[in-house]
Amino acid sequence: MGQSPHRKFRRLSCQFKRLSQLSTALSIASTLMFMQSFAAMAENAKTRVSEFMLANGMQVVVVPDTRAPVVTHMVWYKVGAADEPHGSSGIAHFLEHLMFKSTEKIAIGEFSKIVARLGGNDNAFTSNDATAYFQRVAKDRLPKMMEMEADRMINLKLTEKEVLTERDVILEERRSRVENNPSAVLDEQMSAALYQNHPYHIPVIGWMHEMAKLSQADALNFYKRYYAPNNAILVVAGDVTPEGVREMAEATYGKIKSNPQVGAPRVRPSEPEQRAPRRVDLKDPRAGRTTIGRHYLAPSYTTAQPGEAEALDLLMKIAGGGTTGRLYKKLVVEDQVASSAGGYYSGSNMDSGKIGISAVVGDNASIAKVEASVDAVIADLKVNLVTPAELERAKKSYIAEYIYESDNQSTMARRYGWGLVVGSTIAKIDAWPKDIANVTAEQIREAAIKHLDLRRSVTGTLSPETVETPVAAVPASKS
Repeated sequence: MGQSPHRKFRRLSCQFKRLSQLSTALSIASTLMFMQSFAAMAENAKTRVSEFMLANGMQVVVVPDTRAPVVTHMVWYKVGAADEPHGSSGIAHFLEHLMFKSTEKIAIGEFSKIVARLGGNDNAFTSNDATAYFQRVAKDRLPKMMEMEADRMINLKLTEKEVLTERDVILEERRSRVENNPSAVLDEQMSAALYQNHPYHIPVIGWMHEMAKLSQADALNFYKRYYAPNNAILVVAGDVTPEGVREMAEATYGKIKSNPQVGAPRVRPSEPEQRAPRRVDLKDPRAGRTTIGRHYLAPSYTTAQPGEAEALDLLMKIAGGGTTGRLYKKLVVEDQVASSAGGYYSGSNMDSGKIGISAVVGDNASIAKVEASVDAVIADLKVNLVTPAELERAKKSYIAEYIYESDNQSTMARRYGWGLVVGSTIAKIDAWPKDIANVTAEQIREAAIKHLDLRRSVTGTLSPETVETPVAAVPASKS
C-alpha cells in the first residue's frame, strides 16, 4: 500500500527541516571562516600601527602603508562645537576657517596654495568633538607639512579685516546649507529638542544670531585656549616609518611648549532623565514630499557598555539598511505607505550617540499610517530575535565595509584619529571587527528594548505646505 498524504507530508517536512538545519549550519560555518580570515587580516594591520608621545604631550600615531610614496598628514585638536563658550556658538568652526589666513611665515591665503604647488591637497573640518586639519602629499613633502602645521599651531595672525570677511563667509555658508534647506532646518530643530541639557543641542555651524557677533577677540581667545600640542593628536598614514615620523615630529611640533590649561579629560553637562516623547512639525513650501523622521538618544561607542554599541550598529543595519532592511520591507513593500524608508545608528560622538529613522510618506498614505508601521517594526524587534540570516548579512556587510575602507590611506588616518580624539584606544579600534562578530541576536533584542524607548525620542515631520502669513490689521481711517 502507498503512504498516506499525511505521512508523505510529515516525511517531506522532516527532510525540509534537515535541509534547513544543514543550510543554517553551512551558513554559520561560512560566516565563521569569513570572520577568522578577516581576524587574521585585522591582526596584521594592528601590528603595523604604532603610537608614541612627544615630550610636550602631543600624541603621535603612525600607520605605515608602503604601496605608494604618498602620505596623509592629520592634526586633530581635542576641541569642537560642544566645547564652545556659552553664547559663542560657531566659534570652533569659525576658527577652522581662520586657520587658513596667515602667520609670520605664511602670507594671507597662501597656506593651501603652497600645498597645491607642492602637488598635494588639503582641507579641514569641525565636529561636535574635534577639529581636524589634513594634507595628502608625496612622502618627501611631509617635513614641509609638519613645519607649516606646527607654525599655525602657535603663530596664527588675524587682522580685523580678515575676521570680518571670513565671518561673512560662514554666515553665507549657514544660509546655503541650512536656511535654504528645509530638511537641514528640521534636523537642526530635532537635535535641539533631543538634547535637553547637553551642548550637542547646538548646531556645529552655530546659531545665526550668535555667529553674526563673533569677533577677532573671540577667535584669538579660543585659539590660545585650545590649540596646543598637548591638546592635539598627530596621525601620519602612508609610506613612512615610526622612527622617521618621530624625528620629523620632534624637529617641528616638539619645539612647541605645552599649555597647562588643556589636557584634562573633557567634562560636559549630562542629560537628565528623559520622560516624554517630543514632536517637531515643520511646514515649508520649498519641501518636496512629506517626510517623517525619528531620533532616539543612545550611548556612543565611548559611553556604551561592552558590546552595546556594536549591537546597536547591527540592530539598525538589520532594521534600516537599504532595501533589505525591515523598515523598507514593511513600509514600502508590505504596507505601501512610504516611497522610501531606512535608519541608522550614529555612535561616533564622545558623549552620546543617536538612532535615526526616516521615511518619505507615500502618495495615498498619511503621517499617522507611516508612524504606525514604524512602531510595528520596532515592537517586533523588541519581542522577537532577528534571524540568523539577517545577523549574518549585517555582520558581513559591516566587515566588508571595514575591509574596503582599510584600502584607503586617508580613511585609515581618519579611523584612528577620530577614535582617539573621542576617547578610544588603538586596541579598541582594532578590536571592532571582532567585537561586531561576537554580537548575538539576544544582545540585539536587548539593545532594542533598552534604547528604542519613545520617551527618549523626538519625532519630526516636514510637509510641503504653505504657511499663511498673518494679515496685519488695517487701522481705521479717520473721518
